[in-house]
Amino acid sequence: MQLYNTLSAEERAIMIDDAGKQRLTLSFYAYAKIQDPQKFRNDLFIAWNALDALGRIYVATEGINAQMSVPAENFEAFRETLEVYDFMKDIRLNVAVEQDDHSFLKLTIKVRHKIVADGLNDDTFDVTNIGVHLKAKEFNEILDDPNTIVVDFRNHYESEVGHFKGAITPDVETFRESLPIINEQLKDHKDDKNLVMYCTGGIRCEKASAYFKHQGFKNVYQLEGGIINYAKQLKEEGLESKFIGKNFVFDNRLGERITDDIISQCHQCGKPCDNHTNCENDGCHLLFIQCDDCKAAMENCCSTECLEIIHMPLVDQVRLRTGKQVGNKVFRKGKSENLKFKHSGELPETALATAQKPADIRQKIKVKKVLLGKAEHYYVKAQVGQFTIENQELNSGDKILISGPTTGDQEMVLNRIIVNGAETQTAKIGDKVTFEVPFRIRLSDKVYKILE
Repeated sequence: MQLYNTLSAEERAIMIDDAGKQRLTLSFYAYAKIQDPQKFRNDLFIAWNALDALGRIYVATEGINAQMSVPAENFEAFRETLEVYDFMKDIRLNVAVEQDDHSFLKLTIKVRHKIVADGLNDDTFDVTNIGVHLKAKEFNEILDDPNTIVVDFRNHYESEVGHFKGAITPDVETFRESLPIINEQLKDHKDDKNLVMYCTGGIRCEKASAYFKHQGFKNVYQLEGGIINYAKQLKEEGLESKFIGKNFVFDNRLGERITDDIISQCHQCGKPCDNHTNCENDGCHLLFIQCDDCKAAMENCCSTECLEIIHMPLVDQVRLRTGKQVGNKVFRKGKSENLKFKHSGELPETALATAQKPADIRQKIKVKKVLLGKAEHYYVKAQVGQFTIENQELNSGDKILISGPTTGDQEMVLNRIIVNGAETQTAKIGDKVTFEVPFRIRLSDKVYKILE
């Protein structure tokens, strides 16, 4: 029985586009005693795979933590798969503020020691003795209380692009780092201040609030459902946003806008910007903020060194990585000497710029197209791409779309094509075709013919 993914991210993205159906990005968590996490994981995979649900999910003996993408038409059926378990009956599902059908492209369910790496020994305190949950209106009111200290329990790369006004934003890379730092920083205010905390969806605060009550803090509060639920309540109730900027999220979107304020800068040129990029170099994958101009000039790279590496033959890139811990195994989340405009800790609360209205995320689905084939090679000096035709014919004069996770969607008209080494007018199924492209293509790219 299938208990793993059989499609690549690129293949799944094509299937989603071809289906043309709306998907919902959502998240949820639940602390509960799970006796057999592996069986629980397998049962969920079977149920969710049948519904075309995708996402990144962690399960452990202490519960479940999930970020997912579910077809809108299967939403109620998905909820029913949760309510099979008593501890997930009537569970709150945090539906994203901004939707993107490509937020997740695989279904990954992993069994972990904990659903959030907090570094705490749960046997030393009562993890169920949590802080008071506050809804958006109550949260706004307590922030206006001069006896309130508000703490952001997210990491530096999250708070840099958006945070609550007046919040303490620890300069940390992991949740576990922030707990002792805040405990020491606020040790003299255990009795006289309201300790108010928030995070993305609420799960980090669920454990942190119990930990700080155990540490002797008398008045502990947490934002119910985190920033995601706060933003939803703002719209429903017409409340003022005390949060400024963008909420970082852990899927392919890397953020959803709460207010139009841009409070961070491109790490490379200093221009107002709050869009994160993963360095294109597979031996780096540094997460950093990059504006569109730098993105084009640096080809998604964090440094000139990485830019040079991605243009090397693949065999040389692999050789450079041999024996090193690289790629997704390295959690370098935005700190590097190459990033001249990186800021952490003390963060601004005034806007540097106003965000433009985002493009229609379903625009690519509205373009009528048919898949022709896939990328085979890119000749850097000549700026020529090579493709294998797998479906239909390609003709000189055709309008095409080259699409991929990094390349994005690039449209162009073919003025000249080389087929199997000779210039001609038509490429047929099985042919190798090359033509000039004004941008770098990648092996994950597909080529489509646009139908007028």
